[in-house]
Amino acid sequence: MKIEENILLQKFTTLRTGGPARYFARVKNVADLKNAVRFAKEKELPFFVLGKGANVFVSDEGYSGLVIKMEMKGVEIKNTKSSLRRVTASAGDDWDAFVSLTVKQGLVGLENLSLIPGTVGAAVFGNIGAYGRETKDVIFSVEALNTETLRTKKLSRKECAFGYRESFFKTKEGKKYIITRATFSLKKNGRVKTDYKDVQVFFENKKNFFPSQKEIRNAVIKIRKEKLPDISLVGTAGSFFKNPVMEEGKAESLKKQYPDLPIFPQKEGKAKLPAGFLLDKICGFKGYKKGGVGTWGNQALVLVNYGGANAKEILGFAEMMKTDVKEKTGIELDYEVQII
Repeated sequence: MKIEENILLQKFTTLRTGGPARYFARVKNVADLKNAVRFAKEKELPFFVLGKGANVFVSDEGYSGLVIKMEMKGVEIKNTKSSLRRVTASAGDDWDAFVSLTVKQGLVGLENLSLIPGTVGAAVFGNIGAYGRETKDVIFSVEALNTETLRTKKLSRKECAFGYRESFFKTKEGKKYIITRATFSLKKNGRVKTDYKDVQVFFENKKNFFPSQKEIRNAVIKIRKEKLPDISLVGTAGSFFKNPVMEEGKAESLKKQYPDLPIFPQKEGKAKLPAGFLLDKICGFKGYKKGGVGTWGNQALVLVNYGGANAKEILGFAEMMKTDVKEKTGIELDYEVQII
């Protein structure tokens, strides 16, 4: 493993911004990862684990510590006595390539999460979700390196403490762990999930009431491509904000002011509101542009670097959006992207 110096991070983030990392290491196995952590400890440096940089915002100043680029690869499929299969993927495996593999194998559970950019490790870390599925729905266990003891540990799904775009690995205690592998419990030729509105409408329009797993994946890919920018053409980190979760009573009060506001009931008297609706229908940010920064024409939740915008300009644009939502609804939006 080679430790590089002063590597410009904008080359490693889909938003195409970010200054240099003081130190940069590509890790391809657990031994590399341990060596990288030892290096950071010896230098008394902070470290940050980077996948494909799809949900990351790096400042123009860059990162003064060690960036660990996760490049561990390898997928294993194990049969069980039932129709379930235990499928283990390494943290550096490309997420969509992994989803594609499970679909080709007829292993149901991940097809609704197709075309999400990033790595397997990042998918677990942030409990990614789309079209009615979240990573947590099919996680069996996660292996991670304890950076204090340099020993690996296997955590059950319960121990991962998944929540909406949250996991144990984002907590104070969990931050000392680095995900190395994740095992998913997928069902051979299982029942696909079609009750999410966009997916449901897609197949109703085609009068296809019993879509196959492959058809679900293709539909999700088509829907995402129509709604979201192509990261090969423009800089974007995807959804920049989380959907806010609040007391159900407060959400109902807001709905009286905005009758079309969708409300999604949650546990313990909570409700989730779509941030995209707040930004688009209430604040009018869909397709709004200022200089080289703007929101995508089909989705106000997605910030886009149209070319030449630096991190300061993008964050300023995002703060402007947060302020407007706060003034009009009283809701304080939280960032979904990791800011370093």
